[in-house]
Amino acid sequence: MNERSGKLPVHGRLHHVATVVHDLDAAVRFHREVLGLPLEQIADVPSQEVRIAFLTAGESKIEIVAPTTETSGVARYLASRGEGFHHICLEVADIGAELARLAAAGVQLINDAAVPGVEGPVAFLHPKSCSGVLVELIEAPGGPAWSRLGLVETQRGE
Repeated sequence: MNERSGKLPVHGRLHHVATVVHDLDAAVRFHREVLGLPLEQIADVPSQEVRIAFLTAGESKIEIVAPTTETSGVARYLASRGEGFHHICLEVADIGAELARLAAAGVQLINDAAVPGVEGPVAFLHPKSCSGVLVELIEAPGGPAWSRLGLVETQRGE
């Protein structure tokens, strides 16, 4: 823990902020045409029953998430909370080391090990440990989880 703030720092930059929407195409259109953000990629994530888009916003990104089924976790989230903010994602050098450090500090993990994500190895921290905010960690390209999960850096969408 950081003695001055009483907070446990995560060592990384803001990778993206995510929102959930009912209509991915309309949301992408708004972000591109009205806000002027470049579209990086659109991808289906069958394991999560969602379709996502990444748009560039300076050195970070905006992820837009839409459910592809009415029974997915994101569909349930939309039904109970409506469209809007979903999570933040922080990029870390070694996701396994960060997860071990956070777990040892008592942070409740949703994933105790990294899983493949659209842009690299990811894991989620439970909102109960993060002041009600869902936090995602993503490992920077070339980190140890990339080879362990059989990922290649071209999956990053850059």
